[in-house]
Amino acid sequence: MEKQLKQDKALVVFSGGQDSTTCLFWAMDRFKDVEVVTFNYGQRHALEIEIAQQIAQDLNIKHHILDMSLLSQLSPNALTNHDVAITHDNDVPNTFVPARNLLFMSFAAALAYQIEAKHIITGVCETDFSGYPDCRDNFIKSLNVTINLSMDMNFEIHTPLMWLDKKETWALADALGRLDYVRQNTLTCYEGIPADGCGECPSCLLRNKGLNDYLNEKEVLS
Repeated sequence: MEKQLKQDKALVVFSGGQDSTTCLFWAMDRFKDVEVVTFNYGQRHALEIEIAQQIAQDLNIKHHILDMSLLSQLSPNALTNHDVAITHDNDVPNTFVPARNLLFMSFAAALAYQIEAKHIITGVCETDFSGYPDCRDNFIKSLNVTINLSMDMNFEIHTPLMWLDKKETWALADALGRLDYVRQNTLTCYEGIPADGCGECPSCLLRNKGLNDYLNEKEVLS
């Protein structure tokens, strides 16, 4: 195939949350040219997109926003319907959006093809993955093969957080010199409250426990 992918160019799948922002800094530390893509899929809080825009602007990163609103019609759940309460009563919580990462990564690859980026970075994690099947390592590896076959290209999907728990993710942000930025400027909270969030939803509990565990460990070692 005539189109060539640039070895030093990366595209980050970016929501403006803790994980994807940490991945963005990870990518900026490794690749010369980095762009980000955010998906508008009718998520619970439109502020998520605004936060992603602001971070991209702060860091002078080219930001793509793709309309994926069809996903909210195909997979209505607690992340796309404000009237549905967030629960984790089952093995897979009702914040799981079926096919979300399958579609996101496929569209990210299509965009990477257009901008000639060889590397695609996503913040999925099998350690603190809430039971989401599309965050598992075997899914990402399988999808990487499928995407490459579908376009006859050689993309590399990177998952720097795959085997990290939240404490280790905060440690990575700190190692990159960006812990305070990630803490103060990202949105992870299911209630749409930036930074440390509401402190009560499952996402905040996971995020804040990891932060406290890391800071306590760091204080002991200092």
